[in-house]
Amino acid sequence: MSGGLSQLKVQTPDAWPNIFRQARFLSAVDFVQADRFRRKVAEEMARVFSQVDLLLVPSLRDEMLTITNFTGHPSLTLRAGFVEVTKARSDWAPDPSNPVPTFSSPRRVPHGVTLIGRLFDEGTLCRAGIALERTFAVADQRPPGF
Repeated sequence: MSGGLSQLKVQTPDAWPNIFRQARFLSAVDFVQADRFRRKVAEEMARVFSQVDLLLVPSLRDEMLTITNFTGHPSLTLRAGFVEVTKARSDWAPDPSNPVPTFSSPRRVPHGVTLIGRLFDEGTLCRAGIALERTFAVADQRPPGF
């Protein structure tokens, strides 16, 4: 081995690049079990969507991404407004040797929400997204410098 793997970015145990690389080594039994679990998640989503048209969830949460990636439910992420932050945020596992930066004065950054819709019902999802975008009235706003 050349040792090149250790040179890749984000070398913390639960960083997504490492998780993706490890997934290549699943056994057939693990794959079948994961597919059984995927089926259970899809059945639960069908139950949920028998009672509602859409889900409004926090933007880009791992749990929601896992569900939509597992089941194929369409999702739409849109800007809902802005928040002031004094520290950068990383959804990836932070690298202890490179902490996220802090800002001397707060920065105004976009804040989003995600809609998840029924299978094969992207029209409802898009109509709701357009209505929310109009209500939030932030589509034409940009952070300074953009």
